[in-house]
Amino acid sequence: METHRRSIVKAVIWNILGLATMTLVGLIATGSAKTGGMMALVNTGIGFTVYLIYERVWSKVQWGRFHV
Repeated sequence: METHRRSIVKAVIWNILGLATMTLVGLIATGSAKTGGMMALVNTGIGFTVYLIYERVWSKVQWGRFHV
């Protein structure tokens, strides 16, 4: 099991990468940095929340873990 702090740090780093990627994709798709940035912010907010929940649920699942 991991700490809540570790889950949050992992989620923040992952979402920073996603924010940068989605901003670029949004810019390419729309031609607008503002629109691309807004799309990326919304996506990051949703993704951050879902990822935290996902990680906490999986931290409770024992399947596939080796106990040393």
